[in-house]
This record gives sequence, structure tokens and C-alpha cells, in this order.
Amino acid sequence: MNLGIDGRSAIICGSSRGLGRACATALAAEGVRVLITGRTAADVEATVGDINRLDNARAQGVCCDVTTTEGRKALIEAMPNADILINNSAGPTPRAFLDVEEADWAAGVERNMTAPLLLMGALLPGMKERRFGRIINITSAMVTTPRPHMSLSAAPRAGLTAAMKAVSLDVARYNVTINNLLPERIDTERQVFMAHAAAKRENITFDEARANQVESIAARRLGRPEEFGAACAFLCSDLAGYISGQNLHLDGGSYPALV
Repeated sequence: MNLGIDGRSAIICGSSRGLGRACATALAAEGVRVLITGRTAADVEATVGDINRLDNARAQGVCCDVTTTEGRKALIEAMPNADILINNSAGPTPRAFLDVEEADWAAGVERNMTAPLLLMGALLPGMKERRFGRIINITSAMVTTPRPHMSLSAAPRAGLTAAMKAVSLDVARYNVTINNLLPERIDTERQVFMAHAAAKRENITFDEARANQVESIAARRLGRPEEFGAACAFLCSDLAGYISGQNLHLDGGSYPALV
């Protein structure tokens, strides 16, 4: 299938590892020029090198923190006319609500709500003018199925989802779409981290925590990063122009509700 985005350009936040890297790799395979971002220079350089070894791939990198004004400025300067924006940031450490401190809330809102909105605001005028834009927010299953130990993730991401929905209604006429990918148990370093956290929280072994992760998924397996990347690439495609304002669960069929 030709996704019709060969020659487009994309900023992918948090793309030196994990889900962001999977999305960047999938887009690069479609001929998209990708900007790899991350806070560790070695990871950014390694990912750029790996992607550029793919056929016809074009990747460049910027090491920065997108939660800062300086970091966002660096991204926009590196790719001012990006056609695609993938907002992605690592989730917080799981903890009970009463263990979340005031500074944690401020940092969580900045990372998982404010920064993505400001990046969108910087790129949206150009997308509207060119009559093409694809904005994807990698949020979390916690947006629709919050858990007690994940309130610090659920709250800012739910706020981001609401704001993005409002904007999506206004920009659809310009062929600019905004959608959200809600991962659950995709097999990345994050799931290893979450298993260690669960083992400590529930007083079980790491292997038991990993087994519980698999058991929690209807498909009885963890998702593959390349599956996630492929879904992202399709939503960024020219063929997906009639899909906007949606939350797509990538969870092996585990989401329990109708809507």
C-alpha cells in the first residue's frame, strides 16, 4: 500500500528509543524525512544511524528536552515546515495518589500536556497553509481506563486528549488531522520498567510481574513495536485524511468498553 507521504517531513518526539523510535522507523520506510529527538545524545545518534541504513531513509537528530522553551525552539528550527508531528514522552513512575507531590503534578502537566500543545501551536499555521498536517499524540490506555497508581499519567494525558479534540474540529477543513494512539503492553523498555515497579509494589518476582503483563492482555501476548509504528504511519498517511479526533487503542483487544 502506498501511503502517499513520500517526501513529507516529521518531528517525532522521544524517538531515540521505544515507541517513538518504532514510529520514526515506520515513517522513514515510507520515504518521510524524520527528525529524531531525545535527551541522550548517544541514543539520538545511534537511532539516526540505524534509520539512515534503511533504503532511501533520511533521518537527522536533535538532542533536547521538549519540556523546555529552548528544546522546543531547537526542534522547530531544525524542521520548521514539518508536515507531521508525533508527540511522545515517557510516562511517570507509578505511585499512589497520596505519594504524588505538588512538583510532580507541575512536571507531569508540562511533559504530557503543555509541551505537546505548544509544539502543535508552533507547527499548525504552516500545516493549515499547506493544506496537509498529521498530528499524533502517543498517550496511554490510562486515558480511558485509569488505574489508582497511574493518576499522574492519566490526568495530564486526559487533558491533552480533550484539548486536541477541540482543536481537531477546527482544523479538519484544512486537511489537518489529530489522533491519539493509546498503547497498552507494547514490548519496550518501558514494560520492563513497569514490571520492576509492579514487582516492588505487589511483592512478587520480576518474572511473575512479566507473566502478569501478558495475562492482562486479551491476545495473551505483548504488542510488537513495529505493529505500533505501522498504525502510526497509516494515521499519518494521505489515505487517513478522513480520520481525526480519534483514540486508537493498541492493546491486543483488551479495552473493555464499546466507546
